[in-house]
Amino acid sequence: MRWLFENARQPTLAVKLLNVNWMLVLLLATIAGVGFAMLYSAANGNWQPWAARQVLRFAVAVVVMLAVALVDIRFWLRSAYVFYAVTMVLLIAVEVRGAIGMGAQRWIDLGLIQLQPSEFMKIALILVLARYFNALPPEDIRRPVKLLVPALFVFVPAILVLKQPDLGTALMLVIGGAAMFFLAGVRLWKFALIIAAAGAVIPFAWTHLRDYQRNRIYTFLDPESDPLGAGYHSLQSKIAVGSGGVFGKGFLSGTQSHLSFLPERQTDFIFTILAEEFGLIGGLALLALYGLVFIYGYAIAFRSRSHFGRLLAFGITTNMFLYVFINMAMVIGLIPVVGVPLPLISYGGTAMLTVMFGFGLLMSVYVHRDIRIGRHGDTEQ
Repeated sequence: MRWLFENARQPTLAVKLLNVNWMLVLLLATIAGVGFAMLYSAANGNWQPWAARQVLRFAVAVVVMLAVALVDIRFWLRSAYVFYAVTMVLLIAVEVRGAIGMGAQRWIDLGLIQLQPSEFMKIALILVLARYFNALPPEDIRRPVKLLVPALFVFVPAILVLKQPDLGTALMLVIGGAAMFFLAGVRLWKFALIIAAAGAVIPFAWTHLRDYQRNRIYTFLDPESDPLGAGYHSLQSKIAVGSGGVFGKGFLSGTQSHLSFLPERQTDFIFTILAEEFGLIGGLALLALYGLVFIYGYAIAFRSRSHFGRLLAFGITTNMFLYVFINMAMVIGLIPVVGVPLPLISYGGTAMLTVMFGFGLLMSVYVHRDIRIGRHGDTEQ
């Protein structure tokens, strides 16, 4: 009888569509539009090979986002463990039969596309932690033994991703997981203990880093020590950003990118094209667009009446923030070079689909913001 009562109160599809935050959709489309323009410029004023494909991917991803948004949020709560388990299986499959590209084994070749499970794990981890902490009574948050299971949720995939090797994504999983712990109410002194323990194992971890990962850290500390080798990416990126000045050199006029000085200009280093062609003003404008997305995301989290919805919205928005912060900090030399794309700007199918799937979950929280969800996914009266 309760099931019939709950479904009788479900809004229609038309009502759900009206409740979608269309201003946020417009913001995402605007940022994606900036990405199309930068990929067009990266190809020297040509839609091929990157911009045209990115437009098609974004169109598909928008459909996926809206479909996810219209699904009842309680479905995502009940499916969290399954989604996490499937993604873990895919991560293990990468270890067994993953495709190798640019020295890393990160992809599963499906013929038409190459799937990168580590990107999906970013969303799966947020989902599973939101469900776990939603079901955990507040008094149990203070008990360290209750935090062992969610800690395994974080560190097992992070270790698998680190073995690929993909240090940037592994760091995102750990930092994003730590943010979820904090949002769930874990005390700060417990984070201090973990940080102290991590510091104690740094010498051991250092010996297990790949040579190129150690070189990236050396290069970060002194990029001019190897300007034509390990330091090339960082130096050329900073040259491009600095040469743009305040107003930039103009669209399609960036010499560093068009003369092929910039490595991976269509993916990880695409922000340097924007900074060179549109200068400080263009960079700040893009940051403002991202800032508005973060504001909308955190506002949705505060508006949700369910603990699961709040955790999910906070987690998705924080994940987006980590994408932006790590990528931009990397290209201007604030942190070592790691493989983290700029969301909706960098070329890439899996990253685009993952980001938009995450925003679909955020939209689902907004559409179903007035639903009160109990600890086991039932509706509270």
